[in-house]
Amino acid sequence: MAGPGLLGGRYELRDVLGFGGMAEVRDGWDTRLNRAVAIKLLHPGLSSQADIRERFTIEARAAAALNHPNIVGIYDFGEQDGTPFIVMERLPGDTIGDQIALGPLPGPQVSGALQSVLAALAAAHGAGMLHRDIKPGNILLAPPGSVKVADFGIVKTPGSAHTTTGQIVGTLAYLSPDRIAGKPASVTDDLYAAGVVGYEALTGCKPFLHEEIVPLARAILEDDPTPLTVLRPDVDPGLADVIGRAMSRDPQTRFGSADEMWEALTGHAKRRLDLVSPVPVSAPGRPPTAVLNAHPASYPDTATTPPGASRHRRSRARQKGKVAGAAALLGAMAVAVVAFALDPTSPTHPTTAEPVSISTTVPAPVSATAVPPPVVEPPPTAAPVVEQATAVEQAVPPPARQEIRGPGKGNGNGKGNGNGKGNGNGKK
Repeated sequence: MAGPGLLGGRYELRDVLGFGGMAEVRDGWDTRLNRAVAIKLLHPGLSSQADIRERFTIEARAAAALNHPNIVGIYDFGEQDGTPFIVMERLPGDTIGDQIALGPLPGPQVSGALQSVLAALAAAHGAGMLHRDIKPGNILLAPPGSVKVADFGIVKTPGSAHTTTGQIVGTLAYLSPDRIAGKPASVTDDLYAAGVVGYEALTGCKPFLHEEIVPLARAILEDDPTPLTVLRPDVDPGLADVIGRAMSRDPQTRFGSADEMWEALTGHAKRRLDLVSPVPVSAPGRPPTAVLNAHPASYPDTATTPPGASRHRRSRARQKGKVAGAAALLGAMAVAVVAFALDPTSPTHPTTAEPVSISTTVPAPVSATAVPPPVVEPPPTAAPVVEQATAVEQAVPPPARQEIRGPGKGNGNGKGNGNGKGNGNGKK
């Protein structure tokens, strides 16, 4: 039931669940929906600072925008008496930090917790957000056996301007060497912190045991922690290797994304479209040379011709008619020449046939004793004319030396291949 004593006229405040440098978390009850909630209130002394209030608002909006099963849900955001508050999902369990305080955790439990944390980070990074404060106290246990990431109070969002360049934010023991050196925050910083959480959960202690700020920062920058395989030889070597790689001082050695670290941890690749490689398509091979038979009723021999380089279908019908007419005319003229040469009444009797000029569109080399077959073109292909002509020359012997050539330009190429360029150059 709503009343003046309720936060925002709706929420009942109960015991303190935890507190940090910016805020405290209280157990609460939603009187409208009759459910347990967790309420985070900014410390009164910080409510007057504009930058702190801005961070608190950003946390509420960022977490509310990430609807993910491994991220604590945000229900409401408001302000009462000048104090901002965030109403969140109430989880019945403890934090990973509470369990580590009782001793090292089993390897399978640590692996499962890291998988949930990495899934949450993948969602945040995919939305352009960096958490920047992954630590055991911000990882809450959730049934059944999973965990949820909380506290996006210092999250880095696209376009956010509340963080000064070079300013270091977060908990020092979980900061990467790059952040301590003042480099800009990146995805690998969150993954480094996840590795430190895994190391601490398996060993029960932090990688570097220094309590003072300067020695701890120097150790993170310059030293390597004791290998997990030395402190926990019973741990799966694969899990130890993933954590060690995430905590490398060299950012190039670390994982490039939360998904990549998750895949290394589970041994299974997440299904993504960019993992499918395109199938290469080989170029089509060169078509074989076409060999067509001449019409058996008119021409006893066969003719092999190379395909034209760029012929059109509609011109083939006209070319066939021209070829047939030219061949008939050429055959008649050849018979006349032979008859004239053998005529005994002729005033002259040449021993060798002289070239006769014949004006025609498609001449073909004709021997003195035989009529050549017509040139028949197959369908056009993309094969080079010169290469096809070479193949034809190897298959068909050259015509006899004694031949009749026509002057002018014709469609014969002088080799009997009929590609449109002939030896009829008008010279006798």
